[in-house]
Amino acid sequence: MEQLAPSRPLFGGETAPEVSELLARAMQSYADTQLAETLLWQAQRKAPDALPVYYSLYKFYFYKRDLENAELSARMALQAAASAGGFDADMLALHPDSADWSDYATPAHFYLFSLKALAFILLRRGVRDEASAIVDKLIELDPHDTVGASVVRYIAEGSH
Repeated sequence: MEQLAPSRPLFGGETAPEVSELLARAMQSYADTQLAETLLWQAQRKAPDALPVYYSLYKFYFYKRDLENAELSARMALQAAASAGGFDADMLALHPDSADWSDYATPAHFYLFSLKALAFILLRRGVRDEASAIVDKLIELDPHDTVGASVVRYIAEGSH
């Protein structure tokens, strides 16, 4: 029987060894889009609450220039992070006291990072109004700009 890699920290937290293995195999298979995608979705089915899986999905689709699936994956990441963090997934319902947004090791911070990713994806898709609204919310929730929303705002302002 093949030895699985030990669980290691990934962006968004740790995963079970078999999920980490699927994510590692997906990364190794990046050039084979169909295989990598299959492995990523296997990881998602095996661990639907594992935040690193969603991060891997939206990054994969973004770099493959599949912005529709990148957006879908980022929205799934927001749902999973909100569920794990015990706060509302709807950004409009959130305020600075909804969660501890500053702790890097929490689902709340992962939510912010995924919200930034969604804003960037939407900007690339030409959905400027929603991307701008997301950046405004990020600035409200993350006034110290720990996830880099200012970079997305700068890109948005420069791409008129």
